[in-house]
This record gives sequence, structure tokens and C-alpha cells, in this order.
Amino acid sequence: MAVVRRVRQHVNPFAIKYQTPVTPPDWSQIFDDPTRPLHLDIGCARGQFLHTFAPIAPDWNFLGIEIRQPLVDSALKQRDAEGTRNLHFIFCNINNSLSPLLSSFPEGILQRVSIQFPDPWFKKRHQKRRVTQPALVQQLADGLPSGGMVFLQSDVLEVEQDMCDRFTENPNFKRQGEDWLPENPLSVPTERERVTLEKGQPVYRALYIRQ
Repeated sequence: MAVVRRVRQHVNPFAIKYQTPVTPPDWSQIFDDPTRPLHLDIGCARGQFLHTFAPIAPDWNFLGIEIRQPLVDSALKQRDAEGTRNLHFIFCNINNSLSPLLSSFPEGILQRVSIQFPDPWFKKRHQKRRVTQPALVQQLADGLPSGGMVFLQSDVLEVEQDMCDRFTENPNFKRQGEDWLPENPLSVPTERERVTLEKGQPVYRALYIRQ
């Protein structure tokens, strides 16, 4: 009888087990062509968004980051079964691992970042656990070239506004338009996005460009 492994919905990024920064792989051993532009998806969960996106964008490489290791293990297993060579997933805490990851990428390779439906951490005392902190935004500003794109979306208005506030207050980023985007500019919905829209509920979206 198969053992079903329960995956926690929320993970405290300040727990001791998540404090060791990741050691980046040799990208030449991961991607067929590591010089292609890179899309980084922060908080990719099971990776279904990237599993859909990567095959239809063969001129890009895709990297999903997730703090829940069982989800990463599952995503990697699916990638290997499908033979997708421009896609990878890494288990890590992005808040202490973004810097070594950025240092490992060839200069100018990171072109696009998405943060989609992150854990909301509604309680005020827990909001320091939200992924989009000023330090993360500054690291993305340092790692993205001029014209690089950051796409943010959530079905929780408070969370989306908080993410937008963090990027707006950083002078290296400029928001595209003042209103929420009516459509997903990446044209590939996440699982959460699809379910939310099917229920007739709103999704809040914003796009930022590195200046």
C-alpha cells in the first residue's frame, strides 16, 4: 500500500531547517543551452505553470524555486518523465538563496521573474514571513538587466498591494500602468489562477520593468 506524504500548505521560512543557502548547480549540466534567457518563478509549488510554459518557449530556460521539498521532488520527477531540457526546479529558501543563485548565472541571463499567489501570512506578526521583502526586491534589481520584467499576481488584494508597494518603493523598478492588469501577460495561467477565475473571483496582477 502506497504511503501518502502530507505536504504542509505553509512553511515558516525562519525555521532552522531552511537557513542554509542553496549551493547552485553547474548550469551547463542542467540546461541544453545555459546561455538562453532565464525565467525565474519564485514559489513555484508543484511547478505546473512551468511544466506548461517551458515546452512552448524552447528559446528560454525556466527555473522554479520552492521551499517545500516534496513538491520539488515531484516537479523534478515529472520533468524527467517528460524529458524537458530547458526546465529545472530547486528546493531552497529564496530569501537566503537568491544571492548565490544570481551569482551563479551568466551576466544578463536572468530576464524575467514571476511571483504568483504567494503565501499570504495574514496575521500581522507573521507578515515578515512574506516572500516579497525589500532585501529580495533589491537583489532582483541587482540581478536583472535593464528591461528585465517582474510579474506579480495574487487573488488576495492585500497581498498583491503589499508586493506592489515593495517594488514601487525601489527606484530601480517602474510599474507598467496604474491599474491591475486585466490579462496575464505571460498567457500561461497557474493552477490557482485558473481555479480562481473559474469561480468568478478576481485576480490582481501587476508588471514591473527594471529601469
